[in-house]
This record gives sequence, C-alpha cells and structure tokens, in this order.
Amino acid sequence: MTQEVRVRYAPSPTGNLHIGGARTALFNYLYARHHNGKFIVRIEDTDIERNIEGGELSQLDNLKWLGIDYDESVDIGGPYAPYRQMERLDIYTKHAEEMLEKGHAYKCFCTSEELEADREVQKANGVAAPMYNGKCRHLSAEEVQAKEASGLPYTIRMRVPENVTYTFEDLVRGAVTFESKDVGDWVLVKANGIPTYNYAVVLDDHFMKISHVFRGEEHLSNTPKQLMVFDAFGWEYPKYGHMTLIINENRKKLSKRDESIIQFVAQYKDLGYLPEAMFNFFALLGWSPEGEEEIFSKEEFIKMFDVNRLSKSPSMFDKQKLTWMNNQYIKQLPLEKVIELALPHLQKAELLPTELTEEQQEWANNLIALYHDQMSYGAEIVELSSLFFNDELAYNEEATEVLTGEQVPEVMAAFKVQLENLETFEAPEIKAAIKAVQKETGHKGKNLFMPIRVVTTGQTHGPELADAISLIGKEKVIARVAKYAKQ
Repeated sequence: MTQEVRVRYAPSPTGNLHIGGARTALFNYLYARHHNGKFIVRIEDTDIERNIEGGELSQLDNLKWLGIDYDESVDIGGPYAPYRQMERLDIYTKHAEEMLEKGHAYKCFCTSEELEADREVQKANGVAAPMYNGKCRHLSAEEVQAKEASGLPYTIRMRVPENVTYTFEDLVRGAVTFESKDVGDWVLVKANGIPTYNYAVVLDDHFMKISHVFRGEEHLSNTPKQLMVFDAFGWEYPKYGHMTLIINENRKKLSKRDESIIQFVAQYKDLGYLPEAMFNFFALLGWSPEGEEEIFSKEEFIKMFDVNRLSKSPSMFDKQKLTWMNNQYIKQLPLEKVIELALPHLQKAELLPTELTEEQQEWANNLIALYHDQMSYGAEIVELSSLFFNDELAYNEEATEVLTGEQVPEVMAAFKVQLENLETFEAPEIKAAIKAVQKETGHKGKNLFMPIRVVTTGQTHGPELADAISLIGKEKVIARVAKYAKQ
C-alpha cells in the first residue's frame, strides 16, 4: 500500500463511549496498526446543544482503557490540529464561501416554519422521503442581496448536481450506487454559522489526509452527500467501508434504549470487566479470523486483521459469550490481580470495611480465591459469595429436597460432634472431619456431602466444601448445624 494509511474515529461529545462507537474505533485502529499507519481521534462537537460535560473525556479515557492508543487527537496534538471541529470554523467558513462563488452552493432564506409546512404538504401527497423544494435555488443575485440587506437569516445549501450517479467501491459491501435525484439540496452551513456533519466531515477528512473511513452502516446514506462536496473541490475520495449493524439476541437493531444490554464501555469497566477481554470481544463483533480460535492478544489481532473478513451480516451482541470470554481472561490473571478486581465490589456493597485489618485482608483474599475460576467479572463476587455474609439461610426447593433424605439426621449429628472437637478450623482438618463422618456412618458421596453443604452454606452447589466451611467460621457453622438439629 503506497499511500500512508490514515484512519479516524470521530465521536461527538454528546454521550459516553458506546459499544457501537468502541467497535468502530477498534476496527479503524486495527486497520491502521496492521498497515503501520496512523489512527486519529477527532472530536465532532458541532452539535453544541447536545454536547455533555465530560463526554469528550469519557471517549478518550475509555479508548485508552480498552488499549486503543491513538497517534493524533485533542490531548496529544498532531500535524493537522486543531482536532475539535468548533476550533476549525474558519476553515469551514472559508470553503463555504468558495462553494458559493463557484455556484456549488447557494443561500437559502426559507424559515423553519416554511420548511415544515412544505414537508407536511409532501407527506400529504404521498412522498415517503420529503426533500427541500428548491425555492431559493434560483434566486437572482439581486434578490439574494436584497434579502441579506433586510437582515434575513440564511443557511447555505448544497446545489445538488442534476442527473449524476455516484458509485464507490465499499470495502465491506462492494459496489454501491446512489442517484443525485434522490438527494434534495441539503444544508452545508446552518444559520448560526456552524457547519453540518456531512459538510464538515469532508473538509476534515481531506485536510487530515484520511485515506480510509470505516464506520457503521447508518452512515451509508450520508456518503453521496459527502462525495458531492469532494467533487465540488476536485478532491480525491477516501476509501469507505460500512460495517454492519449490531443486533441484540432478539435480532433487533441495538438501540441505546435497549435495557437488555449494558450499552457503555464505562459500565463494563465499573462492573469489573477486563479491558483485554472487551478488546477481544469487540474485535469479533463483525469480523472473524480464520479457524475456530476466539481468544487472541491485541498483537495477534493487529497481525492478522484483514478487511476482507469484515462481516456482511449483522453482528449479534452475545452477552453470554462476553461473560464467558471475560472469565477466560480472569482465569489467567494472578490471584493478586483478581483480588484487586473483586475486593472493591465487596467494599462498595458494604460487606467488608474500606479499611481492612491484616486478618480481614487475609480472609477476603481466601474468599476471592475460592471464586477465581468461577468469576466472570469483578462485581459478580458479591452474588457468588453471598453465603458468607448471610446470617440466615433460606433453602430453595432443591436444598429442601436434599434435607428430606433419611440419612441426613445421622450425618449431621456425627458432623456436629466432629466440628465441636476440632481445635484448628482449617480446610485440611474439616476434610478429615468429613472423612471421619463417612467412616462412622457409612454414608458417602452425595448422601454425605450434599447434606453437609446445604446445612452449612444453604446451597446445593458452590466452591470447595471444606474451604467454604473454614471461611464461614467455626461459631457460625456450628450454630447452623445446631439450628438444623432443632428443626
């Protein structure tokens, strides 16, 4: 590839980093790194009414957390600064004037009320996609001058070429064609002097020397408008690739109002997901490697990323796959890292104090170690370990069924005696006590272990039994066994 690869992710600071945006950023990043190119983050902040405080910072911080490092942006600068659109208004104004002079654009004095009324008329006449009626397209120079002199506000509209076919080779979809007759004269610059997206993005892409644009398929319909602007200035198009929709498990387009899926990267971070796992998951959301393997490092993704393997079908956001994948990464972490991941969630839930004594820290470490291989994300430790913080046990139907076994009273009576005689309440001694109960009563397997597990933990499944009993503590365990005996 002779031309330097330069790609961009261009979020609006109107919200936090969404999973759709994260995927877009990631595919651009992988393409740039695979081709030893540059990845640029540009902030498109012209929608000033919808911009939120902290939106820009959220985008940048969460990209960094995911491991998506960039070469140029608002915080590190670069040769094509500024990287915020609102700091580039002079560029857009200058080139809008040039388009007016060359006849590629014109001033439109129609009010919002007039435009809305015309839209309603078109709808009433059965027009599915109303477009501007061109009222101001043919104003004479004298008419324009008179309206300006009277102080009428105006927008600047693109004079859409007539009978032009726009065709480009989409890197995902192949050849795509649009007809100019299907696009009405659209606004380049609003009455307040702020450019619209489809105008500003072209100037930014051109002057920042963007070579390839990978974005969601919702932008496909914007492409002909952008090609018109490129043509007006005689500039070369970047290569476009429109990625398919992300859908939920009901095969519906993922919406930010869809509460069945956690939508924002920061939420996964707060829940204790690992950035490496999220990177891995997003990379497979619309792209597939060769073979069946699904766990890869960032370096491996960069090496094997091939744009030809971008999916042409919608990509399903599989929550179970994400939790499975995160669990695979957690299993590979050293225990001290898992403790760092999980402990704050126990403290946030006020199950443990924020300041731990040495004894409490050791207990917490042992507790988290019990669930190291089972945990899918950090916050899950609260639910997984609930049995250690519940003073009262509530048996479910399965547990109640276990306790109806005719051998249970004998097993538990023998186990109570063994527990009371233990001098050291550690897992090896508790294992020996259970073994002694087996020898004394003759019961083994499920008939032995299940009653002990249910009475001591309230659950029919869980971590290594002797370890769990040890962590619950001698006093509480004997109290639970004694309570069972009185029932």
